[in-house]
Amino acid sequence: MTSPLRLGIAGLGTVGMGVVKILRSQTDLLATRTGRQITISAVSARDKTRDRGISLAGYAWETDPVALAVRDDVDVFVELMGGSEGPARTATEAALAAGKDVVTANKALLALHGQELAEKAEATGRSIRFEAAVAGGIPVIKSLMEGLAGNNITRVMGVMNGTCNYILTRMEHSGLPYEDVFKEADALGYLEADPTLDVGGIDAGHKLAILSAIAFGTRPDFDGIEIEGIDRVSIDDIRAAADMGFRIKLLGVAQKTGRGLVQRMQPCLVPAASPIGQLEGGTNMVVLEGDAVEQIVLRGPGAGQGPTASAVMGDICDIARGLRLPVFGQPAATLEAAQPAISALPAPFYLRMSLLDKPGALAKVTAILGNSEISIDRMRQYGHADGSAPVLIVTHKTTRTALNEALKALAATDVVSTQPVALRIEHV
Repeated sequence: MTSPLRLGIAGLGTVGMGVVKILRSQTDLLATRTGRQITISAVSARDKTRDRGISLAGYAWETDPVALAVRDDVDVFVELMGGSEGPARTATEAALAAGKDVVTANKALLALHGQELAEKAEATGRSIRFEAAVAGGIPVIKSLMEGLAGNNITRVMGVMNGTCNYILTRMEHSGLPYEDVFKEADALGYLEADPTLDVGGIDAGHKLAILSAIAFGTRPDFDGIEIEGIDRVSIDDIRAAADMGFRIKLLGVAQKTGRGLVQRMQPCLVPAASPIGQLEGGTNMVVLEGDAVEQIVLRGPGAGQGPTASAVMGDICDIARGLRLPVFGQPAATLEAAQPAISALPAPFYLRMSLLDKPGALAKVTAILGNSEISIDRMRQYGHADGSAPVLIVTHKTTRTALNEALKALAATDVVSTQPVALRIEHV
């Protein structure tokens, strides 16, 4: 008879307890599907006395996750503590050194140290699985590494932070400004302890770094991602975008071009009728494009106990079946150093600015754009208020370099009363 697969779970928060619940409620189903029993040998968390709603008395307890990671009765170390440094990194390295497989939901750890960890795992024939690190319950990692393995991936993009999508769609439907919806999201517990991880685009940037590495055979390169958060998106931008047939999303895009690897996580305008444009609330969506498959769209819950624990269990089941793949889909030694694009691909942009009520103000704006070789697709001017008038411009395709030059010149004039807002328009 095949021996049981024995787990050591470090981190008994929302996701950790979700994994425990699935293991207890689906014991027979998991054994049928994998061909062996999956059991928990030991667990670890900071507070042993905390009431987690389920008795953990049947499991050995380790205060130190490193001690858990190297136990003889643990085959798979399940790291659900989070954080790119400290106990999560130390315990993961200890588990690999002790010959254990690792399952984790830790996007920051992999985005920042993925190459090093992959080399350590593959040197000893071990596996690191991390489906839960990106897009919660959506099986995007498995899709890229397995289902689309025969494709040359051309582009990966998506909405990968449910909190940001909640804030932006809530602003649109309620008419409330960013500051009010931010406070509301915080009160509902949607934000990380450090909110900038969410609204600053960092959390989603970690996820994009992982997807990009798998898609394009490069080492994870979080530092190479152009990141911009949603804090400068106003209710005026959301209304104006809707008026022109767009919605604003925090959109991650990774694309390998002749100029290098493009990686950006920033608020963009997308067509309202597109799949990403129709995405509501805290849901995630990832779009994968390949030369053979063309385009597939994956949509589902990006967080929460059930969806994330489901992804963790999918990885555990693969290990139970004996399925071991290179960490990022190909041997770590073959991953190339990412070469950031020397310039971004041209795109149309949305510009919002307030012009002082002076003769020739609009002419100055159009002249500055023209001097930067930026042509205007359409323009709208709204009613005057307090001696200034909001002006919205949609450009034809241009480069961000040319746009930055124009924005700098606009700021130096005596007709622009507020710092212009510029958002890329992404056709998806």
